[in-house]
Amino acid sequence: MIGVAVNPAEQDAVAEFFELFKTPWEFHRDDGRYDVLICTCAQVPRNAAKLVLLYGAEVAEPDTEPGLSAKSQGAGTMLVYEGKRIPIYGIAVKFPGSRFAPVVEENSGEPATFVTGSGSKTLLRIGYNLFTEVRQVLQTGQPAANAGNATLELHIALLRDLITKSGIPVVEIPPIPEGHSFTACLTHDIDNPVLRNHCCDHTMAGFLYRATIGTVIDVFRRRKSLRDLRINWAAALRLPLIYLGLAKDFWREFDHYVEMEAGLASTYFVIPTKNYPGRPFAGSIASRRAVRYDVSDVRPQLQKIISSGCEVGLHGIDTWVDSTKGREERDRVAQALDTTVTGVRMHWLFFDEASPAVLDQAGFVYDSTVGYNETVGYRAGTAQVYRPLGAANLFELPLLIMDTALFFPGFLGLSDGNAWRVVGRFIEDVGRFGGVLTINWHDRSIAPERLWDDFYLKLLRELKGRGAWFATAQQAVSWFRKRRTAAIDATLMEDGRMRIKASAGSDDTVPGLRVRIHKPGTWNGMRETPSQSSPTFVDLDLKEKIDTEMRFQASTPGIDRESAAFSAHE
Repeated sequence: MIGVAVNPAEQDAVAEFFELFKTPWEFHRDDGRYDVLICTCAQVPRNAAKLVLLYGAEVAEPDTEPGLSAKSQGAGTMLVYEGKRIPIYGIAVKFPGSRFAPVVEENSGEPATFVTGSGSKTLLRIGYNLFTEVRQVLQTGQPAANAGNATLELHIALLRDLITKSGIPVVEIPPIPEGHSFTACLTHDIDNPVLRNHCCDHTMAGFLYRATIGTVIDVFRRRKSLRDLRINWAAALRLPLIYLGLAKDFWREFDHYVEMEAGLASTYFVIPTKNYPGRPFAGSIASRRAVRYDVSDVRPQLQKIISSGCEVGLHGIDTWVDSTKGREERDRVAQALDTTVTGVRMHWLFFDEASPAVLDQAGFVYDSTVGYNETVGYRAGTAQVYRPLGAANLFELPLLIMDTALFFPGFLGLSDGNAWRVVGRFIEDVGRFGGVLTINWHDRSIAPERLWDDFYLKLLRELKGRGAWFATAQQAVSWFRKRRTAAIDATLMEDGRMRIKASAGSDDTVPGLRVRIHKPGTWNGMRETPSQSSPTFVDLDLKEKIDTEMRFQASTPGIDRESAAFSAHE
């Protein structure tokens, strides 16, 4: 059991953090019995825990021990753990001279950790406030420069390792559905479903340029093939016939995704009303945000999609800023398609810190807006579904990968090969940490002039081969809700036995859960430890209940405090 002693203002961030790291914990009680105590308070409460983890961004009492220096760092420090970069958005503290250095400041290489203690008790000092960082990342989000860092997942991994490598096992319910390696959520924003609607506007002009001159440039840059050139030039030449109704509108076939995905679950976000750009964002009105179609224009395609077992959500216009408008937009889509709409993603990803409360008030079950227009990655520092701080019922399904961010010249502008390497890193991440690989491939992205269908099909094959569970957005959120309601408890005995109890609801509409037991280990040296040496784990399927015992070999604490504390002890 982990006890957590924090200031009252940090308690909501603590509670959400331990929904992401689903392990037995509670807020510290004076009469509580804990194996581990996590503390961010200036004064560590009296406790009998074998291991105390003292997080803090200010110099604390243990930092003043003879022979140990502490240096305060300003905001924006980059730490490194197991070769992975962990951005710290608040202030941090370094401990030059500490020989316990699994976490170091990137530029100087100086440790951000040290170890001390007496008798059977060990205190590990970590030089930043974990829960201040959790609040920052979940509430404000990461800048695009740090989009590739799964920051919250690395905080979890570090905390888990600090415990297990100190000789204490950890039990958790990982964010991985039973029988699968991770969850994949395929989504499609419906922005431009009918080319014929765009006559002499910026969308048509952009299409013509990219299909002709742009494709020639891309061929010379080896970003498109001669086959792509032929297809795009032929499409541009057919444009007058499409406007006259004499040729097939090749944008009007976004329901081709049903065939491409071959029965895999996916979610389509549809805009309710045409020719309305919505309210200003950051003081400016984006007139080009208005679309040229109404939900009723694509009713046949969307009904076909719904009948195939896929989901339709709202692609909101003013929903992010007005709960009344949010209900109106949702109801318009629901009534037009005779379906239930529970989720939303904002058009152009309009969002601010007040949006979760607005969406909560409007009655949405989930949102999937938190992501980047200009890049791909972890805006919220995680691929897990989470509850935004301050929201009562709303869940957030973070958006990780978007086609336009990968390929548009104004954004990352990657070739297929480079884009595949980027996407591959995210697939590896969700395989390691769990969570949901949420992908957005727009309606027109499989048509001329983009022709990103081959890349998408290759991605689908890769995800299938990796054993992903393909879920609609609603299903993915339901699985994480099931995980949140599961109960887990672990009692560690003096003789090395651990009693593990867990229970979960019997929702058979989504995969089951698993309980993961991380065996205790040791630190192999006082500097960074390679990931291969991480303690091994055992998984147990959690159908409805688990009540079992495991025996671990009795071990001494995994850190030699005398040699690891700081060099002045030599």
